[in-house]
Amino acid sequence: MIYVFEVGIRPGYTAEAYADAWARASEIIQSAPGARGTRLHRKIGDTNVLLAIASWESKADRDAMDAVPSATVRRIIEEAAEFVDIRVIGEFEDPEWIVKLGDDAD
Repeated sequence: MIYVFEVGIRPGYTAEAYADAWARASEIIQSAPGARGTRLHRKIGDTNVLLAIASWESKADRDAMDAVPSATVRRIIEEAAEFVDIRVIGEFEDPEWIVKLGDDAD
């Protein structure tokens, strides 16, 4: 499953500063059972909007990590919280179908 949220960067802060916090927190979170990686995308045409995607083996794995976050992860998130607006887009099942074309097709 994936957990997706949008990050709006407030004036006076930068996407690079958020990406640094994201990477530090993600490094710790990725040690949790079921974690499969994270990605952070910048919106085309608006460098102050990011799309965050965290992949998990299951919703239960993500919920278990979220129920007992590490103190370090909590601190990193709290430090960045005043500089960003987070909008949770949602949790999504792994795809039931995938269409692959071109060079990436197997």
